[in-house]
Amino acid sequence: MNETTGHRRLLAWGVHLLTGLGLVMAGVMAALIVEGTNAAFRWAFGLMILATVLDAADGPLARRLRVQEALPEMDGRRLDDIVDFHTFTTLPLFLVWRIGVLPDAAGWILFVPLLASAFGFSRKDAKTAEGHFLGFPSYWNVVAFYLYFLEPSPLVAIAILLAFSGLTLLPWRYLKPGIGGRLEQVTLLLSAGWGLVMVGVLAGMLEGMAWVVGSLSLPAWYLGASWTVEARARRRKGSR
Repeated sequence: MNETTGHRRLLAWGVHLLTGLGLVMAGVMAALIVEGTNAAFRWAFGLMILATVLDAADGPLARRLRVQEALPEMDGRRLDDIVDFHTFTTLPLFLVWRIGVLPDAAGWILFVPLLASAFGFSRKDAKTAEGHFLGFPSYWNVVAFYLYFLEPSPLVAIAILLAFSGLTLLPWRYLKPGIGGRLEQVTLLLSAGWGLVMVGVLAGMLEGMAWVVGSLSLPAWYLGASWTVEARARRRKGSR
């Protein structure tokens, strides 16, 4: 192994280590959720945001450094899926249970989105050739955030959880911010602004329910833009 190859392999291991740091964050999130105080919940949400930023950064970095070529014995996508399943699904749903938005007798409802996401992560066609997600991409961290701050009635919370579970299994296209399309680029910019607002809310710098309610415009945009992409794809298929 020459010096150049060794250097590339070292960089590749560094990228995998960066991805694996998401599991360290997941461990801290779990401890915070078990602690169960409002301050701990806010820190857990903050780590979920940080984990999302990490997830958005490691993929492009891995492609830029051609990690798969430098370290073919490692499957970075599998490692990424393991991390994402915890930070996007299991821990946000655990937090939903811990905050008590569901009555005790309805706690089993959380197994529905858990299984739906497990099936979604296991799809071989989880992403389309254009780079879109197929099925709602298990953003349960976002769902948990709004359930925590808006405190809907149990029936509304259950309806939200079941609706997004169904969307996870329904093979419709959803935007993957940053893959290059116009809608994706706009969504990426809006998501960055949304993330800053979330940090402000969690840190107490942006107080008042108006900030939380106003921030719902980003999830509404994301769903609307994604369903627009799906409708266009169906029209193109129908015309052919």
